[in-house]
Amino acid sequence: MLVEVYGVDAVSKQCVFEWFKRFRDGEEDVKVEPRSGRPPTSTTPDNIERVRRMLADDRRLSLRKIAEELKISLDSVSNIIHEHLQKRKKNVCAFPTLR
Repeated sequence: MLVEVYGVDAVSKQCVFEWFKRFRDGEEDVKVEPRSGRPPTSTTPDNIERVRRMLADDRRLSLRKIAEELKISLDSVSNIIHEHLQKRKKNVCAFPTLR
């Protein structure tokens, strides 16, 4: 019924079951509890600043080149560029077509 009303934005069945279990057990807060785990080590403010400076010096650097130089993973570099620096790839057409 939720999918009929909310479409693809509906919460999953598993999520609803989890909430029901929590409320049944007396919990009334649906906030996510902090989890223990390994803290992020690659997306530090220092690495974010280093990536920003590298891109300011040469905007055509590849993700692989940045990752090799900073000794961090490609995914971390991609995350820094897209999520933290809000940079996106621009599509430039040398010969624009008529539409």
